[in-house]
Amino acid sequence: MSDLPDDSLMSRFDEAGARSYRARDAIFVVLLTAVLLGLFEGRSILHAGEQATGLSGGIIRAVGRPASSISEHLELADVTREATGFISPNQNLGSSGGGFTGGATSAATGQIPVVTPDAFDPATLGLGTPPRHQLHTLLVTGDSMSMPLDADLAQRLVPGVRVIQDPHIGTGISNSQLLDWGKLAAAQVHSEHPEAVVVFIGANEGWPMAGPGGRQVQCCSAEWAAIYAQRVRIMANIYRQEGRARVYWITLPDPRDSARASVARVVNAAIEVGVQPWASQVRLINTVPIFTPGGYRDAMPIGRVDTIVREPDGIHLNEAGSTLLAGHVLSDVARDYTR
Repeated sequence: MSDLPDDSLMSRFDEAGARSYRARDAIFVVLLTAVLLGLFEGRSILHAGEQATGLSGGIIRAVGRPASSISEHLELADVTREATGFISPNQNLGSSGGGFTGGATSAATGQIPVVTPDAFDPATLGLGTPPRHQLHTLLVTGDSMSMPLDADLAQRLVPGVRVIQDPHIGTGISNSQLLDWGKLAAAQVHSEHPEAVVVFIGANEGWPMAGPGGRQVQCCSAEWAAIYAQRVRIMANIYRQEGRARVYWITLPDPRDSARASVARVVNAAIEVGVQPWASQVRLINTVPIFTPGGYRDAMPIGRVDTIVREPDGIHLNEAGSTLLAGHVLSDVARDYTR
């Protein structure tokens, strides 16, 4: 039998002088690999066990829990991620930009803004509402749209709340030559330190604004809307005073004139984008569903009675409309303050 050829060809290792291994060597290597896998990828093992069901899932979870705990304690998973970060099953995307981490850029700012907890209203996350504080000072500002709303709010908040009425007729966020609203907002906060700010502006918008390189951008393109939104964001950030104050920004109800309505639509869209980073501190009060749900109208039902709510110019709210809006504003203010 010894003269028969060895079909397994194992003799070729002996002929080459190669080192041979025993079965227990293989078992040792498998066990060592399992231990290292548990140390470096304990979290992955636990995750796999949580996805599995039945007996096999229970066994994997039993192994994964202590392995995950050890891995996290020694921070070995982070070492693995950094060491193998160059390996990717995806196609080579080159330097096309974007992505969630590292080097993502924005054409406007040079980097992707960080999302902060301020971007979320706690109530929308099911976290309840923060404790309310007593309101002492309320600033009501804007262009002529803020009148007579400012007077209505002052009357309904007396006594107990000091209401600062500061309208600037004929001004606009898109026309900084007449009044720079960014500078005005800073001056208002510096002098009054209001705990709450109501902003209602937009009757005079549509002016060209300076874009990149100082080039004038005409209304009402997406580029114009982006510039307007950035100005709104600057103002909202000033008014919120690093989270110490609450801002109630009111959008425009549709005006009667179709050309003005086109501008108002873009302004409202820009306001919504502008205040997005601070949903926990900036309340957007949308007047379109209240006054113009199907387009412009002079009158609407109030207490089951058709009531004229607009001024003859088809832009501003009259006393009845302002009183109705004041109720909506105070309802939002009551979410944040007592009086």
